[in-house]
Amino acid sequence: MKVLNLSLLIVIIDQISKILVKGISIPFLNINITGMEYGQSIPVIGEIFKFTFVENPGMAFGINVDGYFKLFLSLFSLLASVAIVVYIYKVRNQKLLFRIALALILGGAVGNLIDRFFYGIIYGYAPLLYGRVVDFLHFDALGFTIFGKTFDSFPIFNVADSSVTIGVFILLIFHKSFEESSKAENNQDSNVVVPANAEIGNGDSIRESNQISN
Repeated sequence: MKVLNLSLLIVIIDQISKILVKGISIPFLNINITGMEYGQSIPVIGEIFKFTFVENPGMAFGINVDGYFKLFLSLFSLLASVAIVVYIYKVRNQKLLFRIALALILGGAVGNLIDRFFYGIIYGYAPLLYGRVVDFLHFDALGFTIFGKTFDSFPIFNVADSSVTIGVFILLIFHKSFEESSKAENNQDSNVVVPANAEIGNGDSIRESNQISN
């Protein structure tokens, strides 16, 4: 379960980066982070890679959803995160890389889940579960079409999105290796031989017990 530390690290980095971008004011703690203006871009590598502050009310990489589907998405993300934690415990003896992939997915899911659950309340624009996800990593190139929507550049995303994507890619690339490792472990468990002298309740022991009792 130590891989959950990686999930926690992802959540911390993701939330700190979002707060620095969006800004926050907590007067009683004397905290006042200005953040960026909505839509503002700060070039990092020329015009190829920039920090661009936008908010996404829907899914990862700018895929927009609203209404009841957004509520469903928030609740589903919560249940999925709990399920991943349980599954990580279940496969705690499997390959480290497999567990790292799951931890990356979990960290990213929880990072965006915090936005959806609490940002609307914290920033005063929406009720619980209806917050918007903060995105800011912007590769201004590589236009493409997905789900019928055309993007002139790669969708703006965040640290949590990156973590989920990396975790999924690890699972896709190494899934055969993970399956073989799991099968080998199951076969090893099924081939365990119990010594004959370790049998419980054999005839000799029963007769000896009866003689003692008589």
